Amino acid sequence: MGKFIIKTAKDGQNYFALKAGNGETILSSEMYTTKAACNNGIESVKTNAPNDSRYEKQTAKNGEFYFTLKAANFQVIGTSEMYTTSSGRDNGIESVKSNAPGASVTEE
Repeated sequence: MGKFIIKTAKDGQNYFALKAGNGETILSSEMYTTKAACNNGIESVKTNAPNDSRYEKQTAKNGEFYFTLKAANFQVIGTSEMYTTSSGRDNGIESVKSNAPGASVTEE
């Protein structure tokens, strides 16, 4: 089962990472000015993760692959790690889809 980890950056802003059951980070958020906004971002990920149309597959300038997860308003709510293959990226999407909806939330 996956889990969301909320962290506080040095500047006091909050962000989260979704980790798969094996502890690997599969999705990271933007910075949020408040913990409440960060929690709203997590809820948005949980809501949107099962929906295929919310994922945008990308290729970085260096040729690596990644994806973003977008909310209904098309705002990016999470960005994946980099993958060396497109199939790795696609497996990452499937991992978010299966881990995010029931993931627990903890703070570090």
